[in-house]
Amino acid sequence: DVQLVESGGGSVGAGESLRLSCKADGFTYLRNCMGWFRQAPGKEREGVAGISIHSGKTYYSDSMRGRFTISQDSAKTTLHLDVSNLEPEDTATYYCAADTNVRPRCGIDQPDQTDHQFWGQGTQVTVSS
Repeated sequence: DVQLVESGGGSVGAGESLRLSCKADGFTYLRNCMGWFRQAPGKEREGVAGISIHSGKTYYSDSMRGRFTISQDSAKTTLHLDVSNLEPEDTATYYCAADTNVRPRCGIDQPDQTDHQFWGQGTQVTVSS
């Protein structure tokens, strides 16, 4: 079975940093893009960052530039999201997604659940002031 499993969430104070990870298992076919999305309580899901699996090219939503860094491990099976200087407004469930098709900006501008082929279960990040 295809699985995306996120980890690394937790409760932190403002100004701290976190690394979120997403392990991709069971993909016997080509993934083109993976990305991070988040959904805060009562808000719509929004794109954070995406990465082209083969080229390593990264994409960020305009509001996420600077404090968010997306990367993948050398085996290209684990996706990371490093977040620095966390703010209470970053409190959300963070999801990773994967697509086998080619997407403009790895699809981070299309954050709806129906816009992507595979999703993880999410990892909760809570930032206190």
